[in-house]
Amino acid sequence: MLEDVYYLNNGYPMPKVGLGVYKITDDEMNVSVATALDAGYRAFDTAYFYKNEIALGNALKKADIPREDLFITSKLWNDYQGYDRTIEFFTKSIENLGTDYLDLFLIHWPCEADDLFIESYKAMEALYEAGRIRAIGVCNFKQHHLEKLMSETDIVPAVNQIEVHPYFNQQELQAYCDSKDIAVTAWMPLMRNRGLLEHEVILKLAERYEKTPAQIVLRWHLAHNRLIIPKSKTPERIKENYDIFDFNLELTDIAEIDAMNRDERQGKDPDEVRIGTLK
Repeated sequence: MLEDVYYLNNGYPMPKVGLGVYKITDDEMNVSVATALDAGYRAFDTAYFYKNEIALGNALKKADIPREDLFITSKLWNDYQGYDRTIEFFTKSIENLGTDYLDLFLIHWPCEADDLFIESYKAMEALYEAGRIRAIGVCNFKQHHLEKLMSETDIVPAVNQIEVHPYFNQQELQAYCDSKDIAVTAWMPLMRNRGLLEHEVILKLAERYEKTPAQIVLRWHLAHNRLIIPKSKTPERIKENYDIFDFNLELTDIAEIDAMNRDERQGKDPDEVRIGTLK
């Protein structure tokens, strides 16, 4: 169905809902991937830093789904930024995943103080032009990072993957990305729960729509034209997180969730992340 696909700024189709596999172990990957594929997922988001690219690639091979029906995202880790290192570790990622190309490749963090993200992105542009990546983008870039990137490179990022949830809704950055035709993907879309799904507004809406609290929050993301990659290794939750295409939130309900914003970041501030600071 068309509703579950977002067309990136280069026209390439990306599923709106993917499975994030951060911290999914090798032992858990087969069941998680099989459950996701059975539920309808075709997009899978990993990273070299997660140390599970090989497990994800093996799980996808076992499923015997045509490669062209899958959307695989991976990311360049901070320690490997720089033109030559970007190409080297892109090659490692596709070897790990057992694929000839990536659908999407992202710079994991800007690490602006280290001044390497421009040359890293230029290497990604070269890989894109060579057909080895279908779309390129970034993660955790604030507006000033994006402005610098676009002033010194040729290809507008297709995606900016950032922390977004009702307590940190990033409306200004979302508006900027929308204005530049950069798709926003929300990582931590459910705030790893941490109390969000027990909030009275979310519980009230879940009861009204006869949906789970997680489904209400994920549908709110889609209402704001965001892509989402909820992470779960629990089969029931994997299925639940995809089953969100049969209802829409009313505008007043979207606004009520918007009003929950606290500008409360759960993860690291991108301005404070440097090469070597995250392990």
